[in-house]
Amino acid sequence: MNFSVIIPVYNRPDEVKELLDSFLVQKSADFEIIIIEDGSTIKCENVVKSYQSKFDISYFFKENGGPASARNHGMAKAKYDYFVFFDSDCIIPEAYFEIVSKALNDNFSDAYGGPDAAHKSFTSIQKAISYSMTSFFTTGGIRGGNEKMEQFKPRSFNMGYSRNIYEKTGGFSNMRFGEDVDMSLKILENGFKTQLIRDAFVYHKRRTDFRKFFKQVYNSGIARINLEKRHPGSLKLVHAMPAAFFLGTLFLIFLSVINWMFLLPIGLYIILILADALIKTKSFIVACTAIPASFTQLYGYGLGFIVSFWRRIFLKQDEFHAFRKNFYK
Repeated sequence: MNFSVIIPVYNRPDEVKELLDSFLVQKSADFEIIIIEDGSTIKCENVVKSYQSKFDISYFFKENGGPASARNHGMAKAKYDYFVFFDSDCIIPEAYFEIVSKALNDNFSDAYGGPDAAHKSFTSIQKAISYSMTSFFTTGGIRGGNEKMEQFKPRSFNMGYSRNIYEKTGGFSNMRFGEDVDMSLKILENGFKTQLIRDAFVYHKRRTDFRKFFKQVYNSGIARINLEKRHPGSLKLVHAMPAAFFLGTLFLIFLSVINWMFLLPIGLYIILILADALIKTKSFIVACTAIPASFTQLYGYGLGFIVSFWRRIFLKQDEFHAFRKNFYK
């Protein structure tokens, strides 16, 4: 099976080089790569040119419009009938395309997704953020790595779908955040089958500090309410759990003025995160860093969810997002 790999890029030439290096060692080479430069001021064109003799790769520049429009632009340029999407901050394991090809040949679906993991070269903060984004004890259970929660919804850092889906749905909607969940919901609403290919994971760097990470998850919390407005009924009780955690811990901290024992549930949660992260990462430093990473994720997402719920549900305001211009700074 041949794949058109589409990668949107914004001011990240160093990441693109690391990503493209991982394509050099792929056990299966039945793919083309399409790099869409989304209005970057620091371009990766020269990086892409250095790989043109090594595999089938194309480079296109467009005005900045966000990752959704960049992916759509790439699909319009693609020559194959199955599209694969990665974020530029990913590294692809050498057996990835071999695994995906076998899975689709054995059990074809018009869309698939895979999980993410932390590479051994990642910093302690990146590993801790990766833990918080995949852990059952944070919001990992409601993200793209869990196929047990209703129908599986792939996420755009590691997903693929057929040209048939593109032609039926028109591709990604013009959302700055949550566009991948919106795409997955459109796929399912149009009757297409999705599957989780659990072994087709990617190494995903994500944000490199807690300030950027907070912005990312805050916008994700906002996006969840925007998605409910676009797809009524898609909002589930589980999606409100980070908001409940945010409000609940603040309430316990307030009550601790009366009696310090109200802090015990928070302390127990911290111990749980520490122990679980230590078991999974086998690093005490990463496990300790996973504590603020987990709180940053839950607080950021929860706060964004609450703000968006108030503005969109109660005040009936139009779709919005935050940190649009300075998200990557």
